[in-house]
Amino acid sequence: MSNDLLYQIALTLVPGIGDVRIKLLIEIFGEARAVFKAPRKQLEKIENIGTVAAGSIRSFADFKRCEKELQFIEKFKITPLFITDAHYPKRLMNCYDNPALLYYRGSADLNKSKIISIVGTRNNTHYGKQVCEQLIADLKNEQIIIVSGLAFGIDTIAHKSALKENIPTVAVLAHGLDRIYPSQNKMMARQMVDNGGLLTDFPSETKPDRQNFPKRNRIAAGICDALVVIESGKKGGSLITAELGYGYNKDVFAFPGRSTDVKSEGCNFLIQQNKAALINNADDLLTMMNWKQQQKPVVPQQRSLFIELSADEKKLVDLLQEKGSMHIDELFTRSGLSSSSVAGALLMLEMQGVIASLPGKVYQLL
Repeated sequence: MSNDLLYQIALTLVPGIGDVRIKLLIEIFGEARAVFKAPRKQLEKIENIGTVAAGSIRSFADFKRCEKELQFIEKFKITPLFITDAHYPKRLMNCYDNPALLYYRGSADLNKSKIISIVGTRNNTHYGKQVCEQLIADLKNEQIIIVSGLAFGIDTIAHKSALKENIPTVAVLAHGLDRIYPSQNKMMARQMVDNGGLLTDFPSETKPDRQNFPKRNRIAAGICDALVVIESGKKGGSLITAELGYGYNKDVFAFPGRSTDVKSEGCNFLIQQNKAALINNADDLLTMMNWKQQQKPVVPQQRSLFIELSADEKKLVDLLQEKGSMHIDELFTRSGLSSSSVAGALLMLEMQGVIASLPGKVYQLL
């Protein structure tokens, strides 16, 4: 196990630093160890760090707590995922406040090409249960991962339905991996380790305190391609997650309900505000995400000899020629370009008639 992991854990435990500052420090110093070795004056001069944060870093001394976490990781075969690791979930890298360090126990590939997060009320109706079970049953042959939060209600229904259909399912937790909350889901959580996983940015001994849940929600919103809301009031965790997904430029979907149904107020509100697209079934979701099987294979066409492409544009065209169409997140991940470079190159290619923009942030060669 990398010795630098000790310092990576330590960075997340320094008071008043946070994920955004950790990413900034890693960009400057390259590794966590170097941050702790840096002179205080050098840290103070960094924009957005300042005197207080620099003092917190230099005075941090609780490395015994970090060593204890290392022992926990080794004992329970947990996979730590720091922002510089190759297997860190790439979709989260597009979120400004993504966790600097994740703790993962599971078998699912967190960079799989199709990931759907499902959120909803803890006090679902029979309608919500029926909708959730049917949606997942209809997605069983789509090679996807289902992500949710292990809470009572829609979350639990989503995980159980995925396991029933043999679909990998990942729970994002608001506490450390040394416990399961709610405790009634312990047996299900064990099954998920073998067909999915458990994911958190909280170290062991962290309790499921109330303030942890909104922090947890940003992972569920950022790790997916599509976020689906099934029954939600106008306030609560599901709406927070949906708003986060919308802010991360994710494709957000909601199942509508009757105007008199309190449990559907949140879904109807998201649709009304154009923050979520209305869907009635899995087919709607697959169509809007451009995940439906093509009737005819895409035939590569000769690009016009008179179009001069920049290096970034050519890189994206070469990637699209492999598949014919790709999601913007996959283009970002595979190209190695910054999100702004990808967005700018795609705009120019679309203006030149080289590519077309499809529903679900998918791009296809013309």
